[in-house]
Amino acid sequence: MSPRISWIEEGDARGQLADLFETSRSGSLSGMRREHVPDILHTMSHRPDFLAAIVDASRLHFSDGALTRAQHEMIASYVSALNHCHY
Repeated sequence: MSPRISWIEEGDARGQLADLFETSRSGSLSGMRREHVPDILHTMSHRPDFLAAIVDASRLHFSDGALTRAQHEMIASYVSALNHCHY
């Protein structure tokens, strides 16, 4: 099934967008290397400034603070399950 939101494919990304996609794949946000950029991030590919803000927020969200990274992940997984979301 094709996406309803148009986006820029990873192979076509240039400049800031290519750098942000590489950050996503590198694992610096999730803690694990990925083969592909998640589709949710592709949806912002026409606005790299928005994507950069999401990347920055993700770094804060998944860093240790009042909650550990594991607790953040557990909450995010639980909320996704409640919402029937595969993310």
